[in-house]
Amino acid sequence: MVHEENPKSGTPDAAWIARFASPLAHTHAAVALDFALPLAGLRFAVKDNIDVAGVPTTAACPAFERLPEVHAGAVQRLLEAGASLAGKTNLDQFACGLNGTRSPYGEVPNAFDARYVSGGSSSGSAYVVATGEVDFALGTDTAGSGRVPAGLNNIVGLKPSRGLLSAFGVVPAAQSADCVSIFARTVATAVDVLLAAAGHDARDPYSRDIDLRREPLPARFRFGVPDRLSFFGDAAAEQAFGDAVARLLAMGGTPVTIAYAPLAEAAGMLYESALVAERYAAVREFFDAHADDVVEPVRGILASGRQYDAADVFEAQARLHAIAQKVEPMWRDIDLLLVPTAPTHYTREQMRADPVALNRNLGAYTNFVNLLDYAALSVPSSLRADGLPFGITLIGPCGSDLALAELGQRFHHATGLAQGATGQPLPSPRAIPGLAAPDAGILPIAVVGAHLSGMPLNSQLTERGATLMRATTTTPAYRLHALPGTVPPKPGLRRVAEGDEGAAIALEVWAVPLAQVGSFLALIPPPLGLGSVELADGSWVKGFICEGHALAGAQDVTHHGGWRAYVASRATPSSN
Repeated sequence: MVHEENPKSGTPDAAWIARFASPLAHTHAAVALDFALPLAGLRFAVKDNIDVAGVPTTAACPAFERLPEVHAGAVQRLLEAGASLAGKTNLDQFACGLNGTRSPYGEVPNAFDARYVSGGSSSGSAYVVATGEVDFALGTDTAGSGRVPAGLNNIVGLKPSRGLLSAFGVVPAAQSADCVSIFARTVATAVDVLLAAAGHDARDPYSRDIDLRREPLPARFRFGVPDRLSFFGDAAAEQAFGDAVARLLAMGGTPVTIAYAPLAEAAGMLYESALVAERYAAVREFFDAHADDVVEPVRGILASGRQYDAADVFEAQARLHAIAQKVEPMWRDIDLLLVPTAPTHYTREQMRADPVALNRNLGAYTNFVNLLDYAALSVPSSLRADGLPFGITLIGPCGSDLALAELGQRFHHATGLAQGATGQPLPSPRAIPGLAAPDAGILPIAVVGAHLSGMPLNSQLTERGATLMRATTTTPAYRLHALPGTVPPKPGLRRVAEGDEGAAIALEVWAVPLAQVGSFLALIPPPLGLGSVELADGSWVKGFICEGHALAGAQDVTHHGGWRAYVASRATPSSN
């Protein structure tokens, strides 16, 4: 079996194993679109290690194929919530891999550059969400399979607290550490899916009732950053992570250095200790009879589980519990942990040439999460200079899913990124259901010039405890002017009359504590003042506007699209 020669490899078709001619809907949703249902009108896909009644489950191994009579627990709940199922997606065989090239059904490409890996094992699920073919998708996540593909494809990957979503009807990878995970283009959609699918299921031996934290993270939060970070020579990824740390600082975070060695030790145990025997146990009967039908290096990983006995497993479990005890005090000093979702990108050709080492590198910051019973959320952070996505993962204790989502949504919307690979702007953020509202004692203020992040007057905001809410643009009804004689240089924003030519101007929205608004406005000199600005999504916030008389001799810089771009153009020598 030479899976890399599959003609679908590297094409969009490789993302699907079974695509339905007509989406599958629950009976009550098929009669009419019932918009009282929480997921009505949404289409989804599921990874092909998750059962759909009457549809073969292959786990990307044709010889393993089984025909389930009932839906997986999570699938059933989503159908009942009004979503319709579009098909089943490709994966690294038996969910064993983080790169998306280990499948006889073809290598799933990256949604931004087909030469690169999609990430895995939930490769197809991530791709069809990133490209807009479905609204959300289910994957599974044992060692990062629901996060790495999200980070590499500019989408959200929500890895719930273990046991929150039923794993009944899922082909196990390492059953005690498995999670059903959620891919979406926005955090809000992922949370809607989480709440619709969550619930105890006695058919899943590891299902459990979890008390979710109902309070958001504090406005001034502490986030852990590993004391040692490797990007495997990828300078673009290292820079992108530094930018993410800076954005969290602007949002009110304080970085705290944490020792990564014990987390790395736990991560290594998944494949380098007797714990790998659980991978073998998951498919032992099939594997013992059909090992030749399993692709390499999956075959070698599963076979390695045969070498351990029961005593080895108990010793490994005791060692893992000891590590958990060692790292538990970390949470006394931080509210969450920040890591790169994936430390680098690899081409599919590179992955084929060195499939074990490079796959391990992609999971440098993922494997420990389920083993130590944490929740995690991967969110897009930036597009690198080479056009490839970079994502970060927010990690918290079991039950912190909604609190992570609230912060993750604010971070995602502050990036100004589009949704996946669709080019569509992010919609307005939404309140996270079930989570207490964040501190209402703030006034959102839009800034377009010297108060932007990294600009000369930004400290006037940060000194007052203001935090960055999001980066976006105005509606295309404004013009931007460089005001003469201002120090430091400042722009004037003007709304054009209806019918006149305007443009969308880049801006940031900052949350200013109400108690500090007065002192902040006192620093704003004429001809600038506080008015209302219309954002790209049609909402209005308070923001700086300029008195009309001051624009008479001002240079129109609208064509730059924003003040930051205009300032950069002045610093760049002319090519003429």
